[in-house]
Amino acid sequence: MTDLLGPLLEPAFTLGGVPTSWAELLGFATGLLTVWMVARQNIWNWPLGVANVILLGLVFLTAGLYADAALQIVYVVLGLYGWWQWAYGGADRTALRVSRTGAAEWVWLGLAGVTATALLTAALSAYTDSSVPFWDALTTSLSLMATYGQTRKRVESWWLWIAADVVYIPLYAYKNLYLTSALYVLFLALCVMGLRAWRPVAVAR
Repeated sequence: MTDLLGPLLEPAFTLGGVPTSWAELLGFATGLLTVWMVARQNIWNWPLGVANVILLGLVFLTAGLYADAALQIVYVVLGLYGWWQWAYGGADRTALRVSRTGAAEWVWLGLAGVTATALLTAALSAYTDSSVPFWDALTTSLSLMATYGQTRKRVESWWLWIAADVVYIPLYAYKNLYLTSALYVLFLALCVMGLRAWRPVAVAR
């Protein structure tokens, strides 16, 4: 496995005096294309997104962002689930339509997010050498909430991604992941584009 993945961790170029790996560079490209495809409701964002999260998982693991690295494994499962949902999750196994998040759904999402952030912060503080346990936990929780909403085509998932990206941008810069930080600036712009595209077509639930 090391022989197979090792070349992806080799430097592709140097940015700001810090080596940028091939995994980070490829993660930049596939991530940008994935979010653009989500905004356009292109179902092929899901298999491309699976490739993206595997690449970024390697980047985060080497940077000591352990919660973010583990999150990528969950993303693979959610990516497969989202792929199926978008194709067959609508009425009578039809393609899923954009809809709004219900009040009860917001309550359990909020409770899950707060609980996950608290538990992850405690675990990262106790069992890892993470220098940013709370921020790593917070972005992980927000990302999971947003990804759930994305699998169900909830228009409000874009607001959760926007909140996560606002934290991710300085967090990755702090960890010297400058290319990934720049990627999340572009993600932020694409999330605004996605919100604007999905909001007019959202149906009531």
